[in-house]
Amino acid sequence: MKAVSLLSGGKDSFLSAVIAMESGMDIEYALIVRPEKDSPMFHVPNIGNAALTARLLGLKVHEIGESEFDTYFTIMHSEGIEAVVSGATASDYQHSRIEHLCTLEGMLSFSPLWRLNPYLVLEELLLRKIEAIIVSVSAEGLEETYLGRSINKDFISDISKVEEKYKVNPLGEGGEYESFVTGMHGHGRIQVISARNVWCGSSGYLDLKCSFERS
Repeated sequence: MKAVSLLSGGKDSFLSAVIAMESGMDIEYALIVRPEKDSPMFHVPNIGNAALTARLLGLKVHEIGESEFDTYFTIMHSEGIEAVVSGATASDYQHSRIEHLCTLEGMLSFSPLWRLNPYLVLEELLLRKIEAIIVSVSAEGLEETYLGRSINKDFISDISKVEEKYKVNPLGEGGEYESFVTGMHGHGRIQVISARNVWCGSSGYLDLKCSFERS
């Protein structure tokens, strides 16, 4: 099945692409959407580095602006694309919008992480040796010290405590935090050359400069 993967550079879209490939889908390319400011749909921090995560999976990249997103489904259909892979996990808005656009074009919406237990998703990252760091936080309980943290067992333990106290989504699906994949065992690594901390009030993000390193 010919597919396109919506890839933001974050953990959920990356893991979904990996699962799609393991399921036998032939991913033609990664579609990276340049978001508008404060987009409710797409990642904003470090979208400029998302193409590097596509290289980890050996995928070609197509980039479009957010204003082109809806009409691009018609283009994908004309290319013979049969499925669109996304990293939606809990956002009804994101999931239903993609499903609606796929339905209009007769394509399949494939969201393998949809409604899974958040901690199962986080554990899948560790089991598959996918490396990712936190690049944005915007929720009570997630302090500036979370920026740059690796998603590992310590992070999972800490985010469970934050969830219990502040009711945040453990995957950051509500915008509580955003992540960036920096490597996958056997597929190479993304080297962070510099990381500029941008903090304002109770939220902030890392502005990363990166390069790709093949294993």
